[in-house]
Amino acid sequence: MSLASRMARSFGIVALFLAAAFLGTASGVLFAFVDDLPQIEALDDFSPGTITRVYAGDGSVIGDFANERRLLVSYQDIPEVLRNAIVSAEDGDFFSHPGINPMRIAITAVKRVLGLQRYGGASTLTQQLSRKLFLTDEQTLERKIREAILAIQIEKRYTKAQILTMYCNKMYWGHGAYGVEAASQLYFGKHVRDLNLDEAAMIAGIIQGNVRQSPYVNMDAALRRRNYTLGRMADEGYITREEADAAIKRPIVTGGEPNRAPSIAPYFLESLRIHLEERYGSKALYESGLIVKTGLDPALQVAANRALDEGLRRVDKVRGYRKPTTNVLDGTDAKALESYKDKHWGREPVVGDYEPAVVMKIEGDVLHVRVDTWSGTIGRGGYRWTRRRAADVAKPGDLVEVRILTRDPDAHTFTADLDQRPALQGAVLALDNRTGQVLAMVGGASFERSQFNRATQALRQVGSLFKPFVYTAAIDRGYTAQALISDVPTAFDAGPDQPPYEPQNYDHEYRGDITLREALEGSRNIPAVRVMDALGPPMVIDYAKKLGITSPLPPFLSVAIGSAEASLLEMVSAYAAYPNQGVRMTPLILNEVTDRDGNMLEQHRAEPHEAIRADTAYIVTSLLEGVIQHPGGTAASASDLHWPLGGKTGTTDDYTDAWFIGFDPEITVGVWVGFDQKRPIGAGQTGTVAALPIWHEIMQSWIDRRRAELPEPPDFARPGNVVTVITPFGPEVFISGTEPGTAIPLGGGGRH
Repeated sequence: MSLASRMARSFGIVALFLAAAFLGTASGVLFAFVDDLPQIEALDDFSPGTITRVYAGDGSVIGDFANERRLLVSYQDIPEVLRNAIVSAEDGDFFSHPGINPMRIAITAVKRVLGLQRYGGASTLTQQLSRKLFLTDEQTLERKIREAILAIQIEKRYTKAQILTMYCNKMYWGHGAYGVEAASQLYFGKHVRDLNLDEAAMIAGIIQGNVRQSPYVNMDAALRRRNYTLGRMADEGYITREEADAAIKRPIVTGGEPNRAPSIAPYFLESLRIHLEERYGSKALYESGLIVKTGLDPALQVAANRALDEGLRRVDKVRGYRKPTTNVLDGTDAKALESYKDKHWGREPVVGDYEPAVVMKIEGDVLHVRVDTWSGTIGRGGYRWTRRRAADVAKPGDLVEVRILTRDPDAHTFTADLDQRPALQGAVLALDNRTGQVLAMVGGASFERSQFNRATQALRQVGSLFKPFVYTAAIDRGYTAQALISDVPTAFDAGPDQPPYEPQNYDHEYRGDITLREALEGSRNIPAVRVMDALGPPMVIDYAKKLGITSPLPPFLSVAIGSAEASLLEMVSAYAAYPNQGVRMTPLILNEVTDRDGNMLEQHRAEPHEAIRADTAYIVTSLLEGVIQHPGGTAASASDLHWPLGGKTGTTDDYTDAWFIGFDPEITVGVWVGFDQKRPIGAGQTGTVAALPIWHEIMQSWIDRRRAELPEPPDFARPGNVVTVITPFGPEVFISGTEPGTAIPLGGGGRH
């Protein structure tokens, strides 16, 4: 045997030995890891966490809950151009390899040994999917082995189409978006099925870098990755070189929004979240893609948000100017003035919006401020309300609140008024009279600063809002709107060993005998207490409970003028029974909940409660109409709305709580203003002054919309047994049989 033959034989033996050793080692590795790997069969029910979405009454989305912002799509929903772009950018051999690409692994290994490459480069789409589904991103040999084994198992069990669909639904695309549908809406404001070549290439290009290569963060990087993908698509034959070159010359045009605007109804959503989490658990809420339908009215909600914010700012300014508490230069280098970025910035200033601004300098009577990259000025008229000079209003580095007046997009400049975040709190609630649907809910001045919901959770003294309950009991017991009640100082027996109760009128004036209508319209205290004394506190309280007041109501005469506490939700629900013919509807915060497959999980219908007789409700509705329509009413300023309206103001001692609740034939809206810790809002800040203007603005928005939708204004439903009679006091409505000239047995509190 020649030397060459002997060497060849020896080499063959060594090769066989090495091959056997390699196979043995590989087998050992496989045996070591296979038993410890996840069960691939679990992907048969592939169901990554998806968004629970909340819909308003008009079908628009008003909020969502999710750990990962994902919307699942099918293979058919993913356009071919995007599938091709992803395969080209990430794994050109995807449709031919068995889960791993040995050649790519070998090339990558050589590059790393030679120091030409440090990270990535060898993983297939299937390996990336297995890593995201079952493993971590740690850079270890053990993880890579597990990843490869899982990829091979996935490829054996599922088709390429199934694997690519799972990949497209699982991967992260930055800014909280998971999956291609969420990415498409994030970057281009459209469904994934509508993406064009340029858009598909950009989305495919930034998979690995996501936020770092997002066009919202680094447009140059996004362009590089998009152009790389276009080149790879041409290399793979999915598009022509001419198509790629033409697309590369075009800019990236985004159409989405990286910083999602906050929900229009955060307090409403939080109430829903609490309910849904208690009923279904946090995992179902944040990962199962529930569909929640409500009756919220987005337009009314926006009007309520705006009206409360502006109303609180108006009242807050009357209380005086508070100097800024934050200065970006405090203890830092002067360069901080130029580099400061506020967390609330990110979108261009909009005329009418309130923005945090940093004071850059003061020149004479002018404050120079900055909102992100926009430069603005505040003239003397913009801070005159502070009654201070410019130098006493703020100093460079101070963070102030401004309201944008005008803007020049080309110059990136604006003019503004100085404002301030109100320290005052407030709440708004609107209900549909006939169904009880919550149409709008604002639980405070700022959800960001306080999640406590003052519309549903706060118990506050109701003041004169309670008086309609007193007169409801009286009408139901035979009183009429024309019954005369004495409005003179009176001492009432308060019980054994108690001093007499001596209520006073708000204005400390007394008018002698007045009609029940005048007493309610003018919110006189003495007549309300007198009627409650005549009927007995237990009877009046029973009526309040029938109307839905569940908070404790002590049987004291002072309750007649609002010493008891209740929530805004309770009070609005009770008032909504008057225009609804005495039927109180249980407030509804949601209509139905279904799972992602459309199976009904929960459904709610309107739930009526016969609270009071329809004729009694109509008479009280008429009395409350007078509060607005008659010159002597405490809400007469709202008569300029020229619409069927009724309502009542409420003010507590020392101006600590200001209320107004009013209705038309369709909706009831309530407003509360005050501080969380009970203290005066300010001298003269009654329900008429502090709360009514907020209600007026909300109702103006509602009425304008309804005028455009209805041929004529709606009217309050009138029972057949209610008659109108001309009396010495003018036209008046009576329950048939109680009109003047009819013998009516009355209690001691009133007379014809």
